[in-house]
Amino acid sequence: MHIFFSGIGGSGIGPLSLIALRMGYDVSGSDKRNSDYIEQLRKNGKVSIVITQSYDSISKIHMQNPIDWFVYSSAVSIEQPNSPEFQFCADHGIMATKRDKLIKHIIDAKQLQLIAVAGSHGKTTTTAMIIWLFKALNIPISYSIGGKISFGDIGTYHPKSTFFVYEADEYDRNFLAFQPYIAAITGTTWDHPDTYPTEHSYIQAFRDFVKQSKYTIVWQSGKEQLDIQINKDTVIIQDDDSHIMLFCLIGEVNRRNAWQAVWVVHIATNISISELIEHVNRFPGVSRRFEQIRPNLYTDYAHTPAKIRGALQVAHEIAGNNVAAVYEGFQNTRQHFMKNDLCHLFDDVKHVYIVPIYLAREDPGLEILSPNTLRTFLNDQTQGNTTPSQLDETLKTQIQQHINSGDLVLGLSAGSSNSLDEWLRRTFELPYLAREDPGLEILSPNTLRTFLNDQTQGNTTPSQLDETLKTQIQQHINSGDLVLGLSAGSSNSLDEWLRRTFELPI
Repeated sequence: MHIFFSGIGGSGIGPLSLIALRMGYDVSGSDKRNSDYIEQLRKNGKVSIVITQSYDSISKIHMQNPIDWFVYSSAVSIEQPNSPEFQFCADHGIMATKRDKLIKHIIDAKQLQLIAVAGSHGKTTTTAMIIWLFKALNIPISYSIGGKISFGDIGTYHPKSTFFVYEADEYDRNFLAFQPYIAAITGTTWDHPDTYPTEHSYIQAFRDFVKQSKYTIVWQSGKEQLDIQINKDTVIIQDDDSHIMLFCLIGEVNRRNAWQAVWVVHIATNISISELIEHVNRFPGVSRRFEQIRPNLYTDYAHTPAKIRGALQVAHEIAGNNVAAVYEGFQNTRQHFMKNDLCHLFDDVKHVYIVPIYLAREDPGLEILSPNTLRTFLNDQTQGNTTPSQLDETLKTQIQQHINSGDLVLGLSAGSSNSLDEWLRRTFELPYLAREDPGLEILSPNTLRTFLNDQTQGNTTPSQLDETLKTQIQQHINSGDLVLGLSAGSSNSLDEWLRRTFELPI
């Protein structure tokens, strides 16, 4: 079967397309821009991916290998309801569905038991911890996760697996397509007002999800909010459970996620709680979840009040009151929705830099809130410590000053291409480091240059992975030179940067 994925570079479709590839299906797809998910797909098998979404491009792929199933992301259906790809499928009688239909097909066809992690915050980390535990126990597992992990791909199918672990997103009501064997509810703070116009409609969706699940694992506060009936198939975790202190992970939010993940795997495998705690305490983390870019500089995907509070708690646990934040609001629609929650969100932060909102799936009728406008939603004292900013040299200098003075700087960014997260990595990331001796001085490009002989030094330029280097490489290519990148790193390496910057569509 040939499956075409529209929006293949997204966090929902990307893992699913990799699973389909692992199951032996022919995979192709399209997106508006390149992404890390697309790079993983290209590394894992033969796929036809086009960085455009046109009638002509899908037609060419169909002519080479007839498409049997067209799977599209929620973002594509919302942003492009009259997409030429939809028209092509209608013209050629190709089945077109959202991703949940394909996931359900895979689970049913392979007779897998679904472990679904749902909630307004903590989904990705809790899902990753569950995957980590299965791998640590050497139990075959199939899964789909919306974030990059160092111990596996974003999605995979194992033919000997019994369970399918799924990060069940509530956006566009996707999670209601499933009947989980185990459902873990991480939290239910009203979100996605474009899908759920009222808090009641949001909570009701989770109530329906719980009713469709055999086992449910939920916090006491969530149990009361969702009005869950206690029975033998329900695990209620007390919000002040003393077991949380058994975890040596940094951050209250991570310890809570770990405790819920342990309960999930305990129910699935009957392995002792104590053994599972021992394994999860070695959890290596998830990309963009309080990820260190360099000493004293971190990036986090947090983009809702609950997630931001959790990320800031981790920062304060590490650095006390010496915390500065750079805030990139995710979606203008969401900033209008949560603007009243911004008031006291950054009260304990030494300084806040607000950069322009990352736009995605927007209501064109809403005013775009500028950094200056967002600043006015903070309380008076915090406003005095807040600077409206741009992703430029001025902000770079300000961040460097905080780092030099010993402050922890936390970037809050959920965007992808051209986001604050990408800018921080490009601007501040150190040479590729792995398994290092912390006592050794890190050799800079300038220092490495001095080890070359005098003649070679004259032909050597200390560089960064930035626009200047991109231009220099392009000039060599244009003049007919062969340019060779020497890189043994993986994520965020020269190799990855070269692919992201120069690779042509397949």
